[in-house]
Amino acid sequence: MNASQRRTLVVRLLQSSTTPITGGYLAAKLGVTRQVVVQDIAVLRASGASIVATPRGYTLMPEVRAPGVTKLIAVKHQVTETREELYSAVDLGLEVVDVIVDHPVYGQLTGQLCLSNRQDVDQFLRVIETTGAGLLSSLTDGVHLHTVRGRNKSALDALERVLAERGFLLTE
Repeated sequence: MNASQRRTLVVRLLQSSTTPITGGYLAAKLGVTRQVVVQDIAVLRASGASIVATPRGYTLMPEVRAPGVTKLIAVKHQVTETREELYSAVDLGLEVVDVIVDHPVYGQLTGQLCLSNRQDVDQFLRVIETTGAGLLSSLTDGVHLHTVRGRNKSALDALERVLAERGFLLTE
């Protein structure tokens, strides 16, 4: 299989999956190294493919969002409170789409999360712990934004109430 055929297969695999796919899985499936997969993903992105790297693997970002509403929510908390913050969102049936920080040198940095349930949160935090990579919010003394997606505005309002009660919501 040549590079073009392999990249076509990568896109097909991502399109057919409802969850992110790891680079290791793609490499094994395609019979190449993980580095070849990383290069293929870079070429596909450069050609316009909406491939997103999440802590759980690669996925396609749909061009048209699923029904529902999104909102940016500003929060601040300690690293040790991250699980509580993320559980607050997913327990309300919300998806934590990403995390955004304002870095003094690089400007806005965004990390794709795509967390929809406690299992996703636990896996994300396990990767943070085992890699020692750290949270983006550690660059900004705990201040960060999340894009959160829900079925309706009332679910997002409920999240803001919960975060305010826990002292995580930034309002000023």
